[in-house]
Amino acid sequence: MERNQDIITFVTEDGDEAVFHVIEETRINGRDYLLVLDDIEGEEQEALILKDVSAENEPEAIYEIVEDEKELKVVADLFSEILEDTEFML
Repeated sequence: MERNQDIITFVTEDGDEAVFHVIEETRINGRDYLLVLDDIEGEEQEALILKDVSAENEPEAIYEIVEDEKELKVVADLFSEILEDTEFML
């Protein structure tokens, strides 16, 4: 993972790069979450919530897309509160 201001680049398991704009980040129950927008030119941007699933001794963070509906709702609600005027459609 490479971080440059509000842009973050991930390397997928296939070795491809995925670039995202970080909108917000938070920590819930000791777990870090990122709210990001994809950076695909010419297409409508999609917001994703990513969860840090790396172990404490990992040299770099490992993020996965939050797919569990309950967890997604809790984290989306928190991001909605943080960003005040933002509503998420799940």
